[in-house]
Amino acid sequence: MWLTEAVRKRIDLVGFVDIKLAAAKQRREDFAAPDAAVGKDLASVIKQTGAEIVFNCTIPKAHHATCLTALRNGCHVIVEKPLADSMQEARELVRTAKRTKRVLSVIQNRRYTPQIRSLRAFLDSGRIGKLTTVHCSFFIGAHFGGFRDFMKHPLLLDMAIHSFDQGRFISNQDSTHVYCHAWNPSGSWYKHGASASAIFEMTNDVVFAYQGSWCSEGCDTSWDCEWRIIGEKGTVLWDGADAFTAERVTGKGRFILEKQPLNIPIRAPKRKTGGHEGVILEFLDSVRKGAQPETSVADNVHSLAMVFGAIESAATKKRVRIK
Repeated sequence: MWLTEAVRKRIDLVGFVDIKLAAAKQRREDFAAPDAAVGKDLASVIKQTGAEIVFNCTIPKAHHATCLTALRNGCHVIVEKPLADSMQEARELVRTAKRTKRVLSVIQNRRYTPQIRSLRAFLDSGRIGKLTTVHCSFFIGAHFGGFRDFMKHPLLLDMAIHSFDQGRFISNQDSTHVYCHAWNPSGSWYKHGASASAIFEMTNDVVFAYQGSWCSEGCDTSWDCEWRIIGEKGTVLWDGADAFTAERVTGKGRFILEKQPLNIPIRAPKRKTGGHEGVILEFLDSVRKGAQPETSVADNVHSLAMVFGAIESAATKKRVRIK
């Protein structure tokens, strides 16, 4: 998923690190890199190989420590979401990336599709007027097994980070406050809350309403959610895949105003598309040019703050300010 043919053409795989040495050796074999070093200690492998970039695909609890080690040893890093396990850890990563002058980017691959880029371009055109409300629904019964079954807040921390980041991208706003209710439904195969509803107050008076569950069996939504985006002059529906429906009021009528359908063409931009590949290629370009990618740590911390704001609200049962 990460190391596509296009990505492999841009990099040399020089080392694999895992707490289980056999797993590192297996990955070396999987990626046909027989000369690559293997080891259990990241700092040692970086020094041994002279690596410039670290791909951090550890479990969420290990993201912070792995990123810190890589940054402090001179490497640029691209890390799986979520960025960190707490806002304290996230802020430390922001500071460390800035101090070391290294690129730290987060895999927020759901920004990098032709559909969401086309939607954002349509909204920016102003055809449905000023944005007022964004509704997002995510319902999939996901039987992963492994760490997600036991982690706290599996939906909010491991999955809703995608939806919240999409909400920021679609609305082009940041969150200021949130009220969230999270729960674990009867029959859930997760140990902790796998369902949640949250209302985010965003900048410029936009409201972002999220509802989701990772233990909802039947009638699944897209992994990219289902969306209703409301403007002062119309509405867009997006199924998270290729289907858009959009209407704009004509101004005619009295009680229910007449509407006209609008077309949203799906266009694949040359840059910032392709899912995981798109994120990684932009990261590699940014490293080469000395620039910052769209999902850099300095930006992504705003999406992560929505996650921890929602978790705090669910715990306290109060509306909280996004810090």
